[in-house]
Amino acid sequence: MSRIAKQSIELPAAVEFNLNDSKVTVKGANGTLDLNLSKLVDVKVEDKTVTVAPSNPNNKAAWALAGTTRSLINNMVVGVSEGFTKNLEISGVGYRAQAKGQTINLTLGFSHPVDYTLPEGISAETPSNTLIILKGADKQVLGQCAAEIRDYRRPEPYKGKGIRYSDEQVRRKEAKKK
Repeated sequence: MSRIAKQSIELPAAVEFNLNDSKVTVKGANGTLDLNLSKLVDVKVEDKTVTVAPSNPNNKAAWALAGTTRSLINNMVVGVSEGFTKNLEISGVGYRAQAKGQTINLTLGFSHPVDYTLPEGISAETPSNTLIILKGADKQVLGQCAAEIRDYRRPEPYKGKGIRYSDEQVRRKEAKKK
């Protein structure tokens, strides 16, 4: 049985939660997010509290899906009220980034600059030319965006050059000896 599904979700005052037949809509200061529900999961709203339960308590798959649905709804509530951030650090001689509107211009040692267009709902800041701060309400889209930027130049193990998450530890290797 899922322990996560048994926890309830408290809705902040600024969040509007709508539940239709098989669709959940959450509105807040940072935007609106939608989620389609499975028939194996029941969602109930009572007095700013959301509870998620499997429709059939004897079904293992229903319990697993109830836990997943509860986590997704919680991420939606946190995203529209507070938002999520991902920080990327760039290290390497001549490597830099510059945010211009919905585009990030990356200079990563290629023969050409790389322009990355941000998806809708994601914003970027570059307080320094080696730091990228991504912000958004949808946790999945934000993580995918950060992973795509990181994939342009992953951190390499010998000198540590490349793009890495701010909390990522790069395992360094010793150089070849003569």
